[in-house]
Amino acid sequence: MTEAQHVDERFRDWLWVPTEERIEKIQRPRWINYPQARRALLRMEELLSYPRVHRMPNLLVVGDTNNGKTMLIERFLRKYPVDENACGESVQMPVVAIQAPPLPDENRLYSAILRAINAPHSSSDNAGKKQDQVYDLLPVIGAKILIIDEIQHLLAGAPAAQRRFLNALKHLGNELRIPIVAFGVPEGLRAIQSDSQLANRFQPIPLYRWKRGTEFLRLLSSFERFLPLRKKSNLAKEPIAGKLLSMSEGVIGELGAVLEMAAIHAIRSGKEQIDMDVLNQIGWISPSQRRLRTEAFV
Repeated sequence: MTEAQHVDERFRDWLWVPTEERIEKIQRPRWINYPQARRALLRMEELLSYPRVHRMPNLLVVGDTNNGKTMLIERFLRKYPVDENACGESVQMPVVAIQAPPLPDENRLYSAILRAINAPHSSSDNAGKKQDQVYDLLPVIGAKILIIDEIQHLLAGAPAAQRRFLNALKHLGNELRIPIVAFGVPEGLRAIQSDSQLANRFQPIPLYRWKRGTEFLRLLSSFERFLPLRKKSNLAKEPIAGKLLSMSEGVIGELGAVLEMAAIHAIRSGKEQIDMDVLNQIGWISPSQRRLRTEAFV
């Protein structure tokens, strides 16, 4: 169907489903490939197969809130899922992913790892016992990489607690000889760099905000291919491209949210394309405007 060429062929059937079903499909998360993400994923792939050495290299993926870090983790986990290993004694879990505890506490760190691998344990157990469990079980399940999201949480504790937490990470990496990949906002980089030994081992990979240019236009074209709208929107052309960059402030998660709202409005209004009128009608509040409104109430 000629008018549907602007939509990826995998999603063209969605153009003709009932309105609410089409909206539900738009609201589903989906992966958009782009150079910064490819670079981070490639380095994670390299670490996954890295030979076990005394000083394992680590990675720190740094980006603003809502700038694609969680999607990267989910993408990597989907590529390397848990293998139930029906013929073996235990499941195989090459990638173990946790969120950093809200406070820098090694007991909570080990609890988070044990929960991630579905290992029975008691919350009342001391840190030493949980540490022994982690050190015993991760090799058994074939863990090759440990992902820690929201690493900036360690800044919520006192300096002494931060040092103990960082020491626990160093010891874990040294003992098990597996790479650690941390994700966080820029404050997370400061947290890691507070320990000179860890700073040398964690290679930072930034996820920059998007700027006006060819790569941003390609990103917009990719988004348009995933939106089941019956008319072409030409998102990569001006003035729409500039408007979207301004509304999202260069943050990919914000861009996705803007386009989701705009696509739903376009469907419900019968317009079936995103144009300047639609973008002006959705009532979008930019991240900086949200912060200002929040500060006004504090």
